[in-house]
This record gives sequence, C-alpha cells and structure tokens, in this order.
Amino acid sequence: MFAAIVLSASPARADLEICNRTSFIVEAAIGIEDQGVTATRGWFRVDPGACRAVMRGDPSFERLFAHVRALPLYGAVKPMHGNEVQLCVGDGEFLIAGARDCKRDRQRLVPFGEMQPRASEAGRAIFLAEPADYGPEQARLAAVQRLLTLAGYNAEPVDGVAGPKTDAALARFLRERNLPDDAPAASAFLDLLASAVREGAGAGLLWCNETAHTVMAALGVEEDGGVVTRGWWRIEAGACLRPELPQKTVKAYSFAEAVDGAGAVIERKGKALTWGGAMRLCVRNSRFEIREHKDCAARGLATQGFATVELPAGATVRFQEP
Repeated sequence: MFAAIVLSASPARADLEICNRTSFIVEAAIGIEDQGVTATRGWFRVDPGACRAVMRGDPSFERLFAHVRALPLYGAVKPMHGNEVQLCVGDGEFLIAGARDCKRDRQRLVPFGEMQPRASEAGRAIFLAEPADYGPEQARLAAVQRLLTLAGYNAEPVDGVAGPKTDAALARFLRERNLPDDAPAASAFLDLLASAVREGAGAGLLWCNETAHTVMAALGVEEDGGVVTRGWWRIEAGACLRPELPQKTVKAYSFAEAVDGAGAVIERKGKALTWGGAMRLCVRNSRFEIREHKDCAARGLATQGFATVELPAGATVRFQEP
C-alpha cells in the first residue's frame, strides 16, 4: 500500500526531514549508521501533507534507516518501509545508541528500511507516498476523508478529491460539534477527527481487515419486518471500511471471507477462511440485495452464517487469521 520514495529539489538549508504524502497520520523513527555505530531516535509524528525535520544542521551518516507506522486508530496498516535490518526503539520519545541490541525494559527490535534521501528545500528529505501519488493538499484532504469515515461520517471514496459527499460529511461533523466553517484549515483539525475516531463518535459498524489477504464482506440489516442482505464490500489487507447503514439501525449481521487474487475463497486446514456466526442468510457470488431467505439453494443462492452485531454505541468487527 505504501512505499518510501525520494524526490529531488534545490537545497537551501541542510536539515533532514520526512514528508508525508499518505492519507494516514504517521509516527516515524530513524536509524543512523556511521563508522560502524548505529543509533535510533523517535518518535516523530508527521501529518498528511506536512514535512517534519528529524535532524537539524548538516547531518552526516553512512546509512539511513526508517521505521514508519500509522497511528493505531487506523487498525492494521501495511508497513511503510522496507525490512533490511532490525533496530531497537522505545516508547515515547527516545534516543538509543548502539541500537542493534535492546538493553533496557520497554525497548524492542522492529524492522527498519534503508532510505536514500535526496535534495529538498530544507536540505534532504524522505517522502512517504501511496499509489495514488497525492500532492500535499490532496494528502491532507484524503486524511480528512479517511478519519471522517472511520468516525462514522461517510466521506468515501478516500481519494483526496473534494465533492458533495465529502462536503456533506464534513458539514455534519462541524455542525454536531459547533465548530466554525474554517475549522478544517486549522493545524489541530486532524487531532479533532482522530479524537472522534478514538471515542467511537460515529455509531455504526466498522470492518477492519487485519489479515494479509483481501476480504469480501456482506451485511444484513432489518428492514420492513425482515432482514435484507447486501454485498459485497471489498476490504484490502490492513484497511478498515464503514458500510453505510439505514438511520437508527441498532443491529446488523456480518459475514466476510478472505479471497485470493482470482477471487477464490482462501482455505486454512481444509476450511474456508471466513468470519460469521449462527444467523443463516442468503448470499450470491456477484453483487446482490436479497430480501427473502427461505429455500436459498432452490433459488440458486448460497447460505452463509452471519454474526449478529449490536450497534447502539457502535461496533468494530476485526477480521483476523486464527
């Protein structure tokens, strides 16, 4: 999902910085190797669309490494770095000399990828990017869209492009919190959105795919005295998705299956890798909306067991491998 890339520009000063062109708020640790000694320091928070200096002056080193992680509120996200070396990191702000080994409590080894920074306006920079190749403004807007959706305000698709759906979700968020229209321009606005996600501000269902596979999910909701099933929603590895639900939905039914690149269901020990429960409902392989759940097979439909999810305060369903 992510790659660390480097860009060139005319140098003006001599700092080393990390520039975030992804739709995720990230924290970064860097590792410096010089004359056979490796040291690490972190964590540096870098907001989408922003750059942050991680070394001042004119730092010299033989090799540079980085470990970059998205904030935990996003769920599992694919690494944003390579895996060339294991180096030691700490909790909170840290500086570790001799980082090839961990010698203290609350320190641990994590994978770092080697980086090759190039000239930038600040000196040298590492750029973090997604396949969408966002510019700074697009990355920030995509981050707003992602956080709004996780908080229960449907601003999908997450594409860094303004539109009616994003505008409506943003307006609702501002209105419900009595925030001024210019609040999104403030540097702290992403923190407000992140707090809303942590607090579970948006009642509803959130699916999070914490496997290494693509997951296809189906949903059942109670409508007109019966249950309606709909599918499929595609959830990539490491991503979260919040399906849109009818207003005042207090209970939903969830089923999901892991699929390979050809769309076939993945098996583990002879069993399909699925997530569901005891509620038997009809589905079909292609996109569907089904309102009658008797005699599924006779109607050319499959039957799957859906898990019941109570939603008064919101719920997160995490897809994990056993």
